[in-house]
Amino acid sequence: MAGARVRALNIPELLPAQTGETLHARVARSLRQAVTQGYWPEGSRLPGHRVLAAGLGVSRNTLVDALDQLQAEGYVTAQGRSGTRVSAALQPVSPVRHPPTLPLSAWATRALAGQEQDVGGDYVVDFRVGQPVPELYPEAAWTQALARRAGHGSADAQVLRDPLGPLDTRRALAAYLNAERGARVTPDMIMLTGGTQSALDALARVFLEPGRSSAIEAPTYPGAWAALAATGAQVVDVPVDAQGLDPVALPGQATLLYITPGCQYPTTVTLPFSRQRAVIDWAEQTGAFILEDDYAADLHHTGRPPTVMQGLLPDRVLLLGSFSKSLAPVTRSGFLVAPEAVTRVLAGTRPLTDRVPGVLDALALGDILASGAYSRHLRRARQTLRHRHTVLVDALDSAFPTWQITPARAGLHVYVCLPQDVTAGEVLAHAAGRGVAMSPAGATGRSQAVLMAFGHLEPHQIRDGVARLV
Repeated sequence: MAGARVRALNIPELLPAQTGETLHARVARSLRQAVTQGYWPEGSRLPGHRVLAAGLGVSRNTLVDALDQLQAEGYVTAQGRSGTRVSAALQPVSPVRHPPTLPLSAWATRALAGQEQDVGGDYVVDFRVGQPVPELYPEAAWTQALARRAGHGSADAQVLRDPLGPLDTRRALAAYLNAERGARVTPDMIMLTGGTQSALDALARVFLEPGRSSAIEAPTYPGAWAALAATGAQVVDVPVDAQGLDPVALPGQATLLYITPGCQYPTTVTLPFSRQRAVIDWAEQTGAFILEDDYAADLHHTGRPPTVMQGLLPDRVLLLGSFSKSLAPVTRSGFLVAPEAVTRVLAGTRPLTDRVPGVLDALALGDILASGAYSRHLRRARQTLRHRHTVLVDALDSAFPTWQITPARAGLHVYVCLPQDVTAGEVLAHAAGRGVAMSPAGATGRSQAVLMAFGHLEPHQIRDGVARLV
């Protein structure tokens, strides 16, 4: 019977190679599939090594390496002079397989429902928000800081264990925020993060749950809404007008309020001090924490940026910031400023996710902050952004006099209100047909608006993109 099985056993074809795959791994994968798909029945004796190697078109040594791997994995068993056989305990896997039903948690279901879908596409001119800006990357200063820290082996055991991030970097960041942003910060109030989104997720998990409520500007940054909603807490929209969030519309109770007072996203307006004071009074009365997203402060290209609300009430205002736009997205460096009672809680919960921030990036960031290299870089970058912003606003004013353009004092996009006789969807479709992409202003708030990013485009590209829309 065994001899009959050998004569009937066919040699499978070698499967197509996968990227980076060695030849012996490719052979092992081909033979493994022959077993799991039932091509070689359980208990079958494989052809001799020379015959099998020749049939596969590989050397005998390569085949032996592959068979050794399959034996270690339990697919075949070497039986001395009796040859190598398919392990009897294995059962063929049906070639028709249905993907398993994922037992998603309620949190995952809510998180996925809150995600925006990227429609993709190739365009001649792409005005969509979220584009990286090469000119905002201080390559020389950043590379030197990374090399210096990597070469000196600066990350001692204490630095590697600190869930708030390296103390040297937190000291440099505290000095920068106090001097440049009007904050009231000590190093122990700072937790370094991978960016604003990771800070939002951490705070939402710590403070929100089903049965609690949060408040958020409308329209708003979609990532913030998704992080709050994923917890199962109620998310209350607070309308935004020409001056930003309207304090009169704040709910009677909320655990958290997300706000972008320095440069409201997406309208780009600045919240006046009178409204900031009203929001702070509301927070003190209700016991809510204010999440102040200072995302555009370092990208303020018209005048000096306004001071942060955190400086008015450090016990209630939690400041969020990121260097992913002002440095480069690949750095993934951000921060969260909060009362020490909050940072102690976050330091205790952080080990359940990423334990500590990227230490080398954090140390390099501290160096360029302390040396003044970051401030010098921003002065150069702001000149570039100011010019490109002016080019876009002038081009739009000339081509579309009925469009209401909101000049942006900060950030990388302008907010465009459309006339009542056309919808944002119609404008986006028309633009796509001309090879131009723009972003919708969001599902909530004013629907007659689009966003046009400018920071990543050269002036001639901006003019060309607007001309194509006509």
